[in-house]
Amino acid sequence: MARTTVPIDDRQIKQAVKEVLREKFAHDPEWLREVVAEVLEDMAMAKAIRLGRTSMFVSRAEVFRMLDGKE
Repeated sequence: MARTTVPIDDRQIKQAVKEVLREKFAHDPEWLREVVAEVLEDMAMAKAIRLGRTSMFVSRAEVFRMLDGKE
């Protein structure tokens, strides 16, 4: 089966993405909160890994205390 290429410009891509997001928000408004929470968790994990490479070790209890937000 041969593949064909359909040219599409940036404006069409942006419009398509906007339409998909609009539909997603309409049907699942909680989705954005979940996406933002995942991004924040990933950023925090990346920061913890970077800091862990250059800092001293901490106890398991200290790690869980920080994860629980009791800094």
